[in-house]
Amino acid sequence: MNTGSDHGTHESAPAGPDGATAGPDAQEAPHVSKAPAFIKANRSLHLSWQVGVFVVGLAVIGAGIAMLVLPGPGWVAIFAGLAIWATEFAWAHLVLRWTKRKVSEAAQKALDPKVRRRNIILTSVGLAIAGALIGFYLWKYGLTPPWNLKDQ
Repeated sequence: MNTGSDHGTHESAPAGPDGATAGPDAQEAPHVSKAPAFIKANRSLHLSWQVGVFVVGLAVIGAGIAMLVLPGPGWVAIFAGLAIWATEFAWAHLVLRWTKRKVSEAAQKALDPKVRRRNIILTSVGLAIAGALIGFYLWKYGLTPPWNLKDQ
């Protein structure tokens, strides 16, 4: 399936006896609904199934968005909702595949020694600045909360 992301830079591998391509550059088979066969056989039942999958995926994604500001695994829920949608919708399958690729690239970049060293240095500087500010506050005001300070 052409996702439009490779812009024709890869040559397709030769087709095997069953028509599928083989090799590392093989294109994926077209997206197929994961609904049971008896549901796919009836058009109105399949449409109802897709609406149900969409609503469940939307609810999980909505909960994930809420968990971004509330306690809970927000990003995990968002990706789970996208995975639910990907069982029925080709566009969600493509978005999920793109997201997985970008997360893998970010993980590889984070493991780069230069990037790790830079992140450690930035974190150390940030913690030193925060420690200095907290130390100054404690030296100046003691353990008094800011909302209990009188004009000084």
